[in-house]
Amino acid sequence: MALARVSPTPFSLSLLHSLSRPFSSSSSPVLRPKGFPIATALSHGDPLEEGAVKEAPRPSSRLPWKPTCLYYTQGKCTMMNDTLHLEKFNHNLLMDLPVNASAADKMKPQKLDYILVLDLEGKVEILEFPVVMIDAQSMEFIDSFHRFVRPTAMSEQRIREYIEGKYGKFGVDRVWHDTAIPFKEVLQEFEDWIRDRNLWKKEQGGALNSAAFVTCGNWDLKTKVPEQCKVSKIELPSYLMEWINLKDIYLNFYNRRATGMMTMMRELQMPIVGSHHLGIDDAKNIARIVQHMLADGAVMQITARRHPTTSEVKFLFKNRIR
Repeated sequence: MALARVSPTPFSLSLLHSLSRPFSSSSSPVLRPKGFPIATALSHGDPLEEGAVKEAPRPSSRLPWKPTCLYYTQGKCTMMNDTLHLEKFNHNLLMDLPVNASAADKMKPQKLDYILVLDLEGKVEILEFPVVMIDAQSMEFIDSFHRFVRPTAMSEQRIREYIEGKYGKFGVDRVWHDTAIPFKEVLQEFEDWIRDRNLWKKEQGGALNSAAFVTCGNWDLKTKVPEQCKVSKIELPSYLMEWINLKDIYLNFYNRRATGMMTMMRELQMPIVGSHHLGIDDAKNIARIVQHMLADGAVMQITARRHPTTSEVKFLFKNRIR
């Protein structure tokens, strides 16, 4: 069955829409950050404070960078009519993922239609599940899915300590507490999201339809998701059984090893946008690397696949990062 391709919204219309209405794909109820100032609805702390996000250099033709509203990315921003809030925070991920039309000159035909960049956060339990959807044929940003995840096997005191240590330095611990939901609910909402985009059908099972996850390493889908599924007492979904390790694609295309996202960005002379280890920002930066590699002529293809019965993972590239 052919995939019904998603038509990306032109930048001008996307920006207009982002300033006039909240994100509509979330099935979660609207949550107003009661009792907290507007600054809690941010991606990061005040840029003047220590540890805050620094603005990446931008060509003069581009709009200035500003932190993403993390209530908005989860469909829960209630400040879309607040002029000051709109001026301070980005409500359109496309602004960080533009495509230069001339960059497509070296692009190679891709077997996939869509790339889903996934970059999990959380070592004990998953704390953040961000996905950035890119058109593999045009490199354009299509959509995103973002949820903060509430652990289920920790005490409330341990959770508070965990979140303060992880997100307190970014100034987003408040938005995490306001929005986080259990991993089982996150997967249910994500399945609705990929179903609505014709990427997967629950009744058919199997892998994604003409799309694939891209991760920066094997840890996210080889190790962490199966571990979290056991903790959450759910079966590993069939659509999470294969993925593209961008490190392996990078190694085989450029013929040099990269230990992680930051190494790739440094070698490709790309400034980081946002905060490293804030999942949605890392997912955007990895998506930017994917765009850069596609423009250079790289071909994205599955690098690892898990056997549905034995759970053994087979790595498909002989030359790979170990």
